Amino acid sequence: MKSDYFSVEGPLFNRGEECEKILSRLPEWFGSGEALAGYRAEIDTLPTFIIRRQDQNCGFISIKPHFKESVELYVLGLLPEFHRHGIGRSAIESVTEYCRAHGYEYMQVKTVSSSSNWPHYEETRKFYLSLGFKPLEEYPIFWGQGNPCLQMIKKIT
Repeated sequence: MKSDYFSVEGPLFNRGEECEKILSRLPEWFGSGEALAGYRAEIDTLPTFIIRRQDQNCGFISIKPHFKESVELYVLGLLPEFHRHGIGRSAIESVTEYCRAHGYEYMQVKTVSSSSNWPHYEETRKFYLSLGFKPLEEYPIFWGQGNPCLQMIKKIT
C-alpha cells in the first residue's frame, strides 16, 4: 500500500535488526535487553511488513501464520512520533488484505490484559477494539507472573 505519506512493503524476511531499532524506541511496550533480543530473533523468521515514510523506517508489522485458517498479528511497532496519525490502522488494514488474499479467515493478536494496570496497554487494547478485534481469552501467566495476556481475535473473511 502506498500513499503520499507512507508505504507498506512486504512481506519481507530477516528484518529483525531494523525492527529491533524501532522496538528499542518503545520501551513502555517492549522493554529492553532480553525481550528485544527475543523479538529480533523471532521477527527474522516471520513475514514482516515495513512501514516507511519517504526513506525512513517508521514502523513494522510481523505476522505469524498458525494454521491455514489463522494468522497472528505477532508484533506491531510504530515510532512514537507517528502514533495517532492513522498510520498503524492503515498498515494493519493493508496487512489484513494480504492475509485475506492468502486464505486466512481469522487474525489474532495478543496484548497485555486490563488486569495488569499498565496505562500504555489501555490505549493498545482500545486501538485493537477499534479495528474490530474482540477479546477471546485471558491467560494470567502467559508471559510470566504480573504480565497477563489478553488474546483478541477478528474474522477477516
